[in-house]
Amino acid sequence: MTDTPLLLAGDFATPTREQWEAEVLKVLNRRRPEGKELTIDQAMKRLRTTTVDGLTIEPLYTKESRVESRAGSGSSEADAGADEHSEEHTKESRAGSGSSEADERSEDVLLGHPGVMPFTRGTMVKTSPQVTWDIRQLHEDPDVAFTKREILADLERGASSVWLRIGSDAIAADELATVLDGVMPDLAPISVTSRDDQVAAARALIGYWKAKGAQFARGNLGLDALGLAARTGQTPDLGAHAEWVRATLAELPAVRALSVDVLPYDDAGASDVDQLAFAIATGVAYLRDLEAAGIAPAQAAGQIAFRVSANADEFMTIARLRALRRLWSRVCEVSGVPANARGAVQHAVTSWRMVTRDDPWVNLLRGTIATFAAAVGGAEIITCLPFDTAQGLPDEFSRRMARNTQVLAAEESNIGKVSDPAGGSWYVESLTDQLAVRAWETFQQIEAAGGMTAALTSGLVAERIEASASERARRLADRSQPLTGVSMFPNPAEEPLTVRPRPAAPERAGLAPHRDSETFEALRDRAAAADPKPAAFQACLGARRDFGARETFVGALLGVGGIEHPSSEGGTPEEIVAQVKAAGSQFVILCSSARVYAEQAVPVARALKQAGVPTVYIAGNRKEAASDEVNDWIDGEVFTGMDVVAFCSEAMDRMGVAQ
Repeated sequence: MTDTPLLLAGDFATPTREQWEAEVLKVLNRRRPEGKELTIDQAMKRLRTTTVDGLTIEPLYTKESRVESRAGSGSSEADAGADEHSEEHTKESRAGSGSSEADERSEDVLLGHPGVMPFTRGTMVKTSPQVTWDIRQLHEDPDVAFTKREILADLERGASSVWLRIGSDAIAADELATVLDGVMPDLAPISVTSRDDQVAAARALIGYWKAKGAQFARGNLGLDALGLAARTGQTPDLGAHAEWVRATLAELPAVRALSVDVLPYDDAGASDVDQLAFAIATGVAYLRDLEAAGIAPAQAAGQIAFRVSANADEFMTIARLRALRRLWSRVCEVSGVPANARGAVQHAVTSWRMVTRDDPWVNLLRGTIATFAAAVGGAEIITCLPFDTAQGLPDEFSRRMARNTQVLAAEESNIGKVSDPAGGSWYVESLTDQLAVRAWETFQQIEAAGGMTAALTSGLVAERIEASASERARRLADRSQPLTGVSMFPNPAEEPLTVRPRPAAPERAGLAPHRDSETFEALRDRAAAADPKPAAFQACLGARRDFGARETFVGALLGVGGIEHPSSEGGTPEEIVAQVKAAGSQFVILCSSARVYAEQAVPVARALKQAGVPTVYIAGNRKEAASDEVNDWIDGEVFTGMDVVAFCSEAMDRMGVAQ
């Protein structure tokens, strides 16, 4: 071994931003005519993206850009507290090192340290290779024998704790002790949640622990009045919280009574900023309620755990978990919670909203990415939902895959053995800053409206979610936010999974849950129910080199809606008409290049229309037909960036497919 550090880029000169910009312009201006080249500002505008929340994603991040963004955005009160505590810790840790004040500010204050205020980089410093995260798998199958067997299989094969959903469409409260038979509570923490009766679930778990010996009790009782109200639409009742918190403080010191569950909001379509704001506002509401009942924030804060979503937007998930810790630490600071108790414990669950019914195998990738993001983001507890969650009740195989996704990440990939591995990525740091600032602003708006209880009952929460969900629906529809296997690269020949159906859930009047893929699944279902199956004929003009690319594009687009697409290659207008008639098609899409369109598009479209074909579209732009008659014979266009949902729906309407 050598003490000389390995410099991987040591033989390469450090490029300047100007050099990078020059290369960007080379690429973007490669095919642009002379005199119409993009400037660097125009190029950056094209490369810059905006999230559903309105957050700006730059194409390049540096340390300097993060400093500028913080200075320009105006840091929130939470950021102010974060910087203050980071600076204090930095000065202590650097005493005697000879580092300058400027170095301190530009390096450590921006990054902070794990295990100390503001906890952006994690609630603890990982010093042991054995420390990863708590692998906690969800159990909600009402089949008692199956659930009991799967709980033990999880614990024997890598899981470290148990999470039970109690309810009329899940595990019955009076069956809790039965499904936990064989579990060693001194080794495995147990948590419960319920969408029906949280008190009954908590009481059942307390009864189990007392029967086993209260000294073994570790876990969470799952009381979350606001989260329950969000799902059911009932008036929030925080009355039971203080009683259960007192009981746990007195008798169950290793148990947390309360959860701040953000999943109801994520399921309904809440944005990342809103999820953060709702979490902080809910936590504040619980601290206030407990303080009014005589329980000081210093004690109450330790009774709260956050349950958050993790999705396939890897960097956003990482940044959101980091931002939540920063925001909560500031709340705890002003509430008088001791500095070492201000870290937010987060239970990250792979998002139900991102799970797709069609091509469910892709959910394995989504779950892997979300699990990775949750681990890198510093979640203390992670649950990976099985890939067939949207199909029905997960079976033994899908549960094993979900569990092993975590085990592999923790034990083989060693992700959880590093403190804040994303720290120092200026993209992640900037995104964390943006989320924290915007979420704090939204939290303040909720507070001004009377707090989270008032915001939920008044409809403010629902209004904010609707705005985000609408913008996301637009992006899903035009595929700027693609869903692999659903809106992109669908598999029309996929074999459906065989699963057990879920029990019927009671009607709930709260925030309505919707998966991102549901609109596309409805299109596929509509097409599948039709007899005969809807079909759009692809009239491919010229040679394959002319139409190949657009034929592939259109075929895949039609597959999104489950629409079949017979085709012809080349031929005269009369020959094409004959093939369309033989196929019985009433909807035709022309596919070719601009050169061929200029010669054949209008003659072929005219022949089709005169032969009685009611609808003719063109792949690309009508202008490519180079004819003043184009609008007389061509009804529409198929192109990249179009609303695919609207197109497939309208196409089936024109074909007479029942709704």
